[in-house]
Amino acid sequence: MSGATMRALVCESWRDFDDLVLKEVPVPPLRPRGVRIRVEAVGVSFAVQLVVAGKYQRRPPLPFSPGTEIVGTVLEAAPDAEAPPPGSRVFAVLDWGGMAEQAVADDIHVVPIPDGLPAAPAVAFPISYPTAASALLWRGRLEAGQWVLVQGAGGGVGLAGLEVAKAVGARVIARAGAAKHAMLLARGADAVLDSAQPFRAPVAEITGGDGVAAVLDTLGGEAFDEGLRCLGDGGTLLTLGYASGSIPQLGVNLLLLKNIAVAGLNWGTYIGWSPGDRRRDHAPRVRALWAQLMGWWQAGLLRPEVHAEYPLEGFREAMAEVRSRRAVGRVVLRP
Repeated sequence: MSGATMRALVCESWRDFDDLVLKEVPVPPLRPRGVRIRVEAVGVSFAVQLVVAGKYQRRPPLPFSPGTEIVGTVLEAAPDAEAPPPGSRVFAVLDWGGMAEQAVADDIHVVPIPDGLPAAPAVAFPISYPTAASALLWRGRLEAGQWVLVQGAGGGVGLAGLEVAKAVGARVIARAGAAKHAMLLARGADAVLDSAQPFRAPVAEITGGDGVAAVLDTLGGEAFDEGLRCLGDGGTLLTLGYASGSIPQLGVNLLLLKNIAVAGLNWGTYIGWSPGDRRRDHAPRVRALWAQLMGWWQAGLLRPEVHAEYPLEGFREAMAEVRSRRAVGRVVLRP
C-alpha cells in the first residue's frame, strides 16, 4: 500500500484534545505479526485527553494519532500473524493510532466479533469490560452470592463491572448520580445509591451488617475512604482510577484492624502498556478473558451500548459529551 493515504486525527505536540488536527497522512506500515484493520468505530474516553496532553503514564512518539479501542474489518495481515481472515469483523486494542481510517494491531490483540452481534458496541471490549472483569475475577476473586459495591456505576468501567458481577451471580450495590438510577436497576443492580450522599450506613443496612466482599472503585478521593469502611471481613477494595481528581492515602492499620485488603488493577500491564512489555506472555490469559466476555455477550448477560456516534471531524463534540458525564455507554468516532 505504498503511497496510500488516509484521514486521521493527529497530535503533533502535547496539547488539549480540542486542538488536535484532522489531516491526510500515510497509512501505517504493516509490521511483523500485525493486522491491518479498517476502523469503523473508535472509543473516546477521559484517558485520551491525558495522552494527548502528555500527562498519561506512557507517551507515544510525536506525531501520532490517539485512540486505543477500535472496531472494524480486517484488511490484511502479516505473513507471520495468526489473524482472522480479511473481511472478518473484529475488535482490537492498540497502543495508539485508532482515530484514523486504518490502524495496525498486534495479532494477539485482535478478536473476532461473534455472528449476530452488532459491531459498534464492541468498542467497550478492548478495555472497559476486561478492566472490570480482571479486577473482579482475578484480583477480587468475586463469587456468586457475594455483595459488591460499584462506585461510578454509570461510567464505562463501572457499568461493565455491574454486568460482570451479575454474570457471575454476585449481588450489586450500584452508586451513581440520580439520573442513572433507573438504568442501573434495569441492568440488574440489586440496590442503587445516590453518589451525592454518604453511603456507609446504607451499605451496612443492605448487607445486613456484613459489608461487601468487594468495592470496585474508579473514583478515589473520599469515595475510597468511605468504601474501605464498607468492606466486610476479608473484603477487597479494587482501585482502578481516580476520576474524582484526588489520589487517596491509606492508613494501613485499618487493613489490619478490619482484615481487609486493597488491590490495584492495571489492565495496561496485560496488554503491554507497562515497562518491560510482556504482552505476549500475558496473551493466553487475556484472550481467555475476552473469550469469556464474548460468551457472556452472546448469552445476553452483557449489554454494551453506544451512547453517541460522531464522524472524525466531530471529535470536539464527542469529547464534550464524554466530559459532560451524560453518556450511558460509549461515545465513539466513526472514521
